Amino acid sequence: MFKKLFGKKEEHTKIEQEKVLAPVTGELVELSEVPDPTFSEKMMGDGVAIKPTNGAFVAPVTGEVVNLFPTKHAIGIKSEAGVEYLIHIGLETVALDGEGFEAHVKQGDKVSAGDLLVTVDLETVGAKANLISPVVITNEVASVQKEASAQSVVKGETVIMTIDMK
Repeated sequence: MFKKLFGKKEEHTKIEQEKVLAPVTGELVELSEVPDPTFSEKMMGDGVAIKPTNGAFVAPVTGEVVNLFPTKHAIGIKSEAGVEYLIHIGLETVALDGEGFEAHVKQGDKVSAGDLLVTVDLETVGAKANLISPVVITNEVASVQKEASAQSVVKGETVIMTIDMK
């Protein structure tokens, strides 16, 4: 309040770089290897994909759940740095209409990196869809450094991308 009265500007910490953690345990894959041109040709944005070996999907960054699709197969998170991420669990999973998915968050929830978002029954979903799960940045950033593919990643622990802000 005093800052407003005396004309002092509020100072905000500008985040210049953001580390993105694996949202699920599995194998890191190049986005170009995703068998869906929407992702492999980066129509939605740049990023990586993971072949999950576990069904627990967690927040890759601290931020807010800005979109949780009714079918629970995709989650949008806006980080504290203002980067917008889409976690798309599997391919053609929208057709499952939520079968095999359980959401643990709702739109508008604040989450910390590592917080549980969605659990997936990999057997049920894997029998009807491809489990490869893209993690893409849907807004503009200065640069994206991706970790080497074909490595094992652990949800909430392994850094999969480093984002430099504009």
